[in-house]
Amino acid sequence: MLKLLKEIFRTGEATVKYPFAPMPVCKDFRGKPEHRAEDCIACAACTVACPANAIGMETDTAAGSRTWSIDYGRCVFCGRCEESCPTGAIRLSDDFELAVGSKTDLTRKAVFTLADCACCGKPFAPAKEVDYVARLLSQSARSAEEADRLRLTASTCPACKRAQDVHQIAGMGIARQMEAGKPVKELETTP
Repeated sequence: MLKLLKEIFRTGEATVKYPFAPMPVCKDFRGKPEHRAEDCIACAACTVACPANAIGMETDTAAGSRTWSIDYGRCVFCGRCEESCPTGAIRLSDDFELAVGSKTDLTRKAVFTLADCACCGKPFAPAKEVDYVARLLSQSARSAEEADRLRLTASTCPACKRAQDVHQIAGMGIARQMEAGKPVKELETTP
């Protein structure tokens, strides 16, 4: 017995003091995804990338809002949400203790307001996403007029963009026909 005690004191402790002291984790540990709503543009890239469907988005056009949510009970901590986020709003933390008293405590939500279309006035996309896209497009503009046109394009809903494109294409077809002096039926041939 004395020999055993002597050996225990010589070797020291073989276990970690985990419940009473923080558990050391490695540098690239994949823990709980932390979402920062102030950096998020609600683009839904993380929703598409999540293989476990732990991240979801619901758009309510009547209320003019989009709700982002994550269910940590479904999360497999793969890190795809962090990789796909264009603004870095999701980061995997070192936190791995997810024990809760109720299953509803494993869900986190964030609500974003939708931007109204510049043409029809209906809400169509998160305001932060529209602003993000408009800033990116204006950086590639060659002039102030082109930057304004690109901002207007970013703040227009897809239905209004399609209507504008159809109107523009129809105008181009009539102009070509008038230049060529050909009747309309000759240009409507299929290949």
